[in-house]
Amino acid sequence: MRVSWLTSALVLTGAALPSANAETLEEVATLFGARESVLDISLSPSGNKLLYIVPAGDRTEYLYVVELGGNNPPKPILSHRDADSRLRQCEWATDTRIVCQVRAVGVADGVLVWATRLFALDEDGGKVVQLATQENKNALGVRQDGGNILALTMPGKPGHILITRQWVQEYSTGTLLANTNEGLGVVEVDVVNGRARTVDSPAAGNVGFIADDKGELRIRMRQPQDSRGYLRPQRQYYFRDAGARAWKALATTESDEPGFLPVAVDSSRNLAYGFVAIDGYDAIATMALDGSGRMETVLARGDVDVDQLIRIGRQRRVVGASYATEKREIVYFDDELKRLAERFQKALPGKPLVNIVGASADEKRLLMIASSDVDPGTIYLFDKDKSQLSELLSVRQPLIGRKMGQMQPVSFPAADGTLIPGYLTLPPGSEGKNLPALVLPHGGPGARDEWGFNWLVQFFTARGYAVLQPNYRGSTGYGDAWFGRNGFQAWKTAIGDVNDAGRWLVREGIADPAKLAVVGWSYGGYAALQSQVLDNALYKAVVAIAPVTDLERLRDENRNYTNFRLVDEFVGRGAHVAEGSPARNAAAFTAPVLLFHGTRDENVGVGQSRLMKSRLEEAGKQVRYVEYDGYDHSLDESSVRTGMLIEISHFLDRSLSR
Repeated sequence: MRVSWLTSALVLTGAALPSANAETLEEVATLFGARESVLDISLSPSGNKLLYIVPAGDRTEYLYVVELGGNNPPKPILSHRDADSRLRQCEWATDTRIVCQVRAVGVADGVLVWATRLFALDEDGGKVVQLATQENKNALGVRQDGGNILALTMPGKPGHILITRQWVQEYSTGTLLANTNEGLGVVEVDVVNGRARTVDSPAAGNVGFIADDKGELRIRMRQPQDSRGYLRPQRQYYFRDAGARAWKALATTESDEPGFLPVAVDSSRNLAYGFVAIDGYDAIATMALDGSGRMETVLARGDVDVDQLIRIGRQRRVVGASYATEKREIVYFDDELKRLAERFQKALPGKPLVNIVGASADEKRLLMIASSDVDPGTIYLFDKDKSQLSELLSVRQPLIGRKMGQMQPVSFPAADGTLIPGYLTLPPGSEGKNLPALVLPHGGPGARDEWGFNWLVQFFTARGYAVLQPNYRGSTGYGDAWFGRNGFQAWKTAIGDVNDAGRWLVREGIADPAKLAVVGWSYGGYAALQSQVLDNALYKAVVAIAPVTDLERLRDENRNYTNFRLVDEFVGRGAHVAEGSPARNAAAFTAPVLLFHGTRDENVGVGQSRLMKSRLEEAGKQVRYVEYDGYDHSLDESSVRTGMLIEISHFLDRSLSR
């Protein structure tokens, strides 16, 4: 195998960025706060063309197309500028026709709701056609699901794709139309003219579908609602035989007994791949699609969850599974890909994690991203016939050549003696002694940190901080017992682990105890705030981005959504609701607090941070609150993130120098 580079540079369009050797706060914040240079990428069926999305200033994305194999410059074919929506995904439907999805967050009857829309266009940007969802002023509801792609190819039907479609009831002169249905269904769409044919009629309880690798609809997922319109904590799965239309029962799952959760179908073997629980850990298994319920375990471990199914190509063929211990590991079921992965590991510098993210129709050309803790990601094209690996693009172009802090797996003891896994990242070149330091608990709490590039971590290490990311109890990935009763109901355990992370940094001599802070986003922001309730002398500064601050408010702000019963069950009831709400315990705070929140955050309502600010001010505590109008939970804009990093740095400089 040899590594080569395309002679034509794929120049990205966007705001000017400083060089990777920047040293001032503003320059470093601009580098790390910038959105990824490549937001999405797709390889054409022939393997001869790329399309990719790049950011281009505030709330703007460009779509580029480039022909590979020469000095062909990339061509911008679409500019998406909108304050309320983002161009999220684009894929080749054929070698000349592209399908894109836009996602928006808006307000309907005073409630924040998300919505998606699909459209198709030519490779030169012409002939734009909206797919599946035609807006109708007579609709009684909001069409949130504007189409999700189930299959990009359908045998014998070039240019036809399979997508979901949401129907809403309609009226005429104040009267419901008798021929309209409501709910989620599936349609086959011609991407050239937008004409659609119903494949499965809508039903109110439908929440998802799965097509097989031949583009045929095979599995339907239903989640019934109660009399108030809330989703029940139960999912029902149905399958149908190849070529048939009748649905048959496959499996039923409850929230406390997950059972079999199908995610993909192999048509040649007539079985579904899915997740099951084995001895308290998630595993991959198959279930026969013949009504027998016969299952076989494919991959299971006794220390961590097997949490990802690996699929490649336009047929979304299942080729492996993945899990994370100290680093993520991929187990390929496909022998050829297993051999290729081993070769890539040897050929690429730093032995990065390699993910296959695209393939030509014949899978002779593979699109891959290689990344690590110190490399945000490099995109490569591998040609099997030529045994040639070509470097295409950097995921974060401005950071090329910049030295990063290495992310080291560590473990530290909690107060009860339990060893808590985590990751420690030190400033490049540091000996790791007596440093300003941050504990950075992850969001979720149904999530975990793992080895890999993290823009927040690398920004802080560039500013001289040691950063510890604890996978506290309540995190996912380590089995049911580790997740326990989740990070809200068992908050004392989860937050205790977060605080023990800080104590370990001090005890090991890594952190200067007078310069120790805690920073978190979402649940991580909740953990950062609630850490003061358990021990207000440990951290000298608290930064919370889009945090939950009151558990009862979290319950209440979901009453207008169908998932209320699920949130209600997750939060639970009891003394922990008040004791575990930082806004109700503002009097305990001694450290200064910095809060950030977007007004269109549909995950955690902006009222959570407004309440925290109010309660801290009433208690006479130090607090600063920054609100971003029109932005959602991710605050995914270069100017916003850059400004936020500058604000955090100034706040930490002031707070940790007292």
